[in-house]
Amino acid sequence: MQPDIIAIGEPMLEFNSEQEGSLSEVERFTVGWGGDTSNFSIAASRAGGRVGYLTRLGDDEFGESFLKLWRKEGIDTSRVIKDPDAFTAAYFISRKGNQHYFTYFRQDSAASRMTPDFLPQDYIAGAKLLHISGISQAISQSACDTVFEAVAMAKEAGCLVSYDHNFRPKLWPLNRARAIIHETCRQADLLFPSLEEACRLTSLSRPEDIAEFYLGLGPQMVVIKLGANGALLAMADGFRTYPAYKVDPIDTSGAGDAFDGAFVAGYLAGRSVQECMRFANAAAALTTTGLGCVNPVPCLEAIEALMAHQSQEDREA
Repeated sequence: MQPDIIAIGEPMLEFNSEQEGSLSEVERFTVGWGGDTSNFSIAASRAGGRVGYLTRLGDDEFGESFLKLWRKEGIDTSRVIKDPDAFTAAYFISRKGNQHYFTYFRQDSAASRMTPDFLPQDYIAGAKLLHISGISQAISQSACDTVFEAVAMAKEAGCLVSYDHNFRPKLWPLNRARAIIHETCRQADLLFPSLEEACRLTSLSRPEDIAEFYLGLGPQMVVIKLGANGALLAMADGFRTYPAYKVDPIDTSGAGDAFDGAFVAGYLAGRSVQECMRFANAAAALTTTGLGCVNPVPCLEAIEALMAHQSQEDREA
């Protein structure tokens, strides 16, 4: 299958605590799947997109778990590479109140060993959109080089590039992250930064100022994700904030990735940019109503049902 959407990055098996407390206090964990671009891929597929994934996995049970998951989700895995000398990354989530704490086991993971020569140029050139993230660039120098080479292949083929900063301070120094992320923004078409991360990278605070800064780097479209306040769409012809949908949130893990995946799937399906914003906000909202980055991600029908329900409530208000 030649996908319309291709994502590249590091998947990580997730162990989510079933009770509050520090990692040493928790006795039971729910096993799931994580990794920002893998989450994105699942969200895009469930929202109706044709998706393929590029990564290196360890030749282990964790890696096999991801292959089974992606195939079940209809994601093409034909170009995924198994590395017999490395492992598939994992992380643990512990919680205290509304605060989440992450413990990662990813140093020298199979995905961090990605190099540019692993990239299938024909596969990327045949897609309509390549999705990348700052995490994929931060896990190693070779992975960073691989992402830039994938962008070059995509741009040469006339393929759109979408980019989520997903800035993680523990992975790399601020100055290096800022330089690489902003250079990538200059090469991307669609940007999906969160407000908190963008504030740190730009030293700006107002969403409108941040959006103007990033538009000035060259992308066609900038979407600032505002969490419970929705999202700001910025294009050359103006800015507009789209409110979040009202739900009872349980876990916000993966909501930003779900937003990205739904937006891209809707955009390539021909939805207007305005409808894509509502569509993505609905997908992100529904993702917060369950635990983990994958299980609560909604399908196309659930997203549209929430949109229709909210529209009905607005008409009756």
